[in-house]
Amino acid sequence: MKNAFNSLLKRAVWFALHLFFKKISVFGKENLPKGKAVLIVANHQNALIDPILIATHTQLNPHFLTRASAFKHPIASKLLAFIRMIPIYRVRDGIDNMGKNKETFEKSVKILSNNGSLLIFGEGNHDLHRSLRPLKKGFARIAFQTLDENPELELLILPIGINYGNHKKSGTKVGIYIGEAFPANTYYPKNYEGIIKETTIRLSPLVTTIPREHYSQWLKKMNNEKIDLTDPALVKQFIEGQELSQENETSSGPYLANKVMKVFHFPVYWIWLWVKGKIKDPTFTATFKFVIGLVFVPIWYIFIFFGFPSLGWTSWVLPWAFLSIVYLLSNSNGQA
Repeated sequence: MKNAFNSLLKRAVWFALHLFFKKISVFGKENLPKGKAVLIVANHQNALIDPILIATHTQLNPHFLTRASAFKHPIASKLLAFIRMIPIYRVRDGIDNMGKNKETFEKSVKILSNNGSLLIFGEGNHDLHRSLRPLKKGFARIAFQTLDENPELELLILPIGINYGNHKKSGTKVGIYIGEAFPANTYYPKNYEGIIKETTIRLSPLVTTIPREHYSQWLKKMNNEKIDLTDPALVKQFIEGQELSQENETSSGPYLANKVMKVFHFPVYWIWLWVKGKIKDPTFTATFKFVIGLVFVPIWYIFIFFGFPSLGWTSWVLPWAFLSIVYLLSNSNGQA
C-alpha cells in the first residue's frame, strides 16, 4: 500500500514538475549505482524542490533527511514520514531536541545497511546564492556510523548538483548533474577531513558558482549575455574570460506566455498572491508555488468542465480549457 502510493505520487509529482519547469535536464545518469548502499550528498538552494527533483529523476528512490521544523504538525509529520522523509534536528530547533538525532542516525544506518539510498544536503542549510557552501560533518558521521555497524558494506558517496535558471519562477530551466560515486570505505574509520574534501572536490564542478563579491552584477551580466545558469562549466568559463563592468543591466520581467497563463488560471494565481505575502524565507517561494499548482490547477480544470456549464457558460468550456492548457505548456520565464 505504502509503496504503491509512493510510486503513484512520484509519477504525479514528476509530471507536475515538468509542467512547472520549462525544461529539466539530467546529466550523468550512467553514474547512478545499482544495488548498492548510496549516500547522496547534494547542494541545497531551493527548499523542498531540491529533494523532490532528485527523488523523481534519479531512479534511486531515496529517503531524505529533512529539517525537523517541517514535522511540527502531527498530520504533516505522518505525511512526511509516509513519503520517506526523516527529521534532522539543528541547534535552532532547541538544544533538548538535538538528542533526537540519535534516532535519525539509527534510521539512516538501517536504510544504508539494507543497500538503500539516503539523501542529505551536505551544506546543512539552504541559500539562493549560486555556489557550494562548506560541507558539514553530518553526512560523514552517518557514513562512518554505518560502517561501524557493517564493516564489510560497500558504501558509496554520490555527489549531485542541482542548478536553477531561476529559483523562484515557473517556466524556467533546471540542470541536475550526477557525479561519479566513490567508496566511503576509503576514509574509514574516522578521516572526516579526507571524506569532506573528496566530496567537495567531486561536488564543486556540478554546482554553478557565481562569486559572492559583486554577485548581483555578475548575475545581471550573464543574463544580459544569455548565459545558461544551469550549466556550471559554461558559467565558470564565462566568468574566467570576462571582466566585470559597472553596467547596471536589469533582468527581464515575466514573459508574455507567463502573463497570459496567469490570466487563464486566475483563481490559482490569486491563491498564490495571498500565500506569497506570508512567506518569510524566500528559499521556499518555488516550493509553495509548486504545491499550490499541484493542488489547485487540477481543481480549476475540474471547475472549468463542470462549474462553467452550471453557470451557463457551456460555450466557454472547450476554448477556455484549450487555451489554459496551451499556455500552461508554453509557460516561460527569464533567468534571475
